[in-house]
Amino acid sequence: MDDEPNILNALRRLFRPLGYKIHTAEGGAAGLALLDSEPVDLVVSDMRMPNMDGAQFLEQVRQKWPEVIRILLTGYADVSSTIAAINKGEIYRYITKPWDDIDIVLLVKHALERRNLEQEKRRLEALTKHQNEELKELNATLEARVLTRTEEVRQTMGFLEVANKQLKENFITSIKVFANLIEIREKSLAGHSRRVADYARTLAKHLHLPDTEVQDIFIAGLLHDIGKIGQPDNLLTKPFPALTGTERGIAIRHPAIGQAALMGLEQLHGAAKLIRFHHERWDGMGYPDGLSELIIPMGARILAVANDYDSAQLGILLGKQLSPSAALAYIADGSGKRYDPEVAKAFVSIMHEQIGIFREEVTVRSSQLKAGRVLSRDLISHDGVMLLSHDHVLTDSIIEQIHYFEHSFGHALSIQVYA
Repeated sequence: MDDEPNILNALRRLFRPLGYKIHTAEGGAAGLALLDSEPVDLVVSDMRMPNMDGAQFLEQVRQKWPEVIRILLTGYADVSSTIAAINKGEIYRYITKPWDDIDIVLLVKHALERRNLEQEKRRLEALTKHQNEELKELNATLEARVLTRTEEVRQTMGFLEVANKQLKENFITSIKVFANLIEIREKSLAGHSRRVADYARTLAKHLHLPDTEVQDIFIAGLLHDIGKIGQPDNLLTKPFPALTGTERGIAIRHPAIGQAALMGLEQLHGAAKLIRFHHERWDGMGYPDGLSELIIPMGARILAVANDYDSAQLGILLGKQLSPSAALAYIADGSGKRYDPEVAKAFVSIMHEQIGIFREEVTVRSSQLKAGRVLSRDLISHDGVMLLSHDHVLTDSIIEQIHYFEHSFGHALSIQVYA
């Protein structure tokens, strides 16, 4: 919005080829009227206009349309007016005239990408709230039945309440919402990002990295597959060696896409960089940039080990599921080739301490469970909800709850226990 036709024409010529729908208004009142009648995602306003300056205009935009992104265009060094626009209009950015075409195009592009991510976050949070309400309704129905049933059924109700609580906790932050985007599409990946983040954080602490780096590594672990959002469903779990040439061309772009998706959020720049490089290899044979050895950021070297360890057990790395001991042997074998020798050695040491003497795992039906058996992997429902964590010791009561859960929802669970 501007009162100078030549500026309006210049902006219109600059943005129209990019596929945006452009509206212009010559003054604040006209701009407010336009916003009343047209859906708008982003407003660019000049500071100096008759009757209503840019700060006053953007303040009204913020009050009436708070979700609209606000950018100030100023052509003079009036610090007080710019501060007023920042405080009253809560502007996203301000640009001085004359502007650089590339800078203003990138600024608008990043602003709209940020808006799209925020809208997706709100959509997922609304979906989660709706699902929680549905689960509450189900709980209320079950609770009515509990009044006429045995203590054993009441314990089952408690089991469902725990599942509901865990579902809520999975969405307590926007980062965890983003981390679940891929896993919502492919249920077999449920919990993958969380486990990678936990492994990576533990390894980073073991290597005595600063707290800020540990935090970036943890966030990058949660979001390391965010760049796969636009990939076809069949590529999400297809092992890399089995991909066709065309499919590989698509797959190797996801680290860079993941970095780009997060670059609009300044506080995630560190994590975004690690996401870009987490498929690089120590020997330089990785992607997307072919980096090698110490040129690869330490956080990315850590993520590579954590991601491959969990992916090997899921079967999406080599085309078959490996046991924890076999997956760890794969990591050890890749030391100095796929992985930083120091990082691989530390990870193997940590996992030896955590799981002690390795035990093979088997997949069983719920009817084969016995008290005292130990889960070798997280127990995940058909809808992707974690019911029990790995290393949970089963009791007769828990086994009965599992039977009841399968009966209630009509789905058999895939259960892995130590042999």
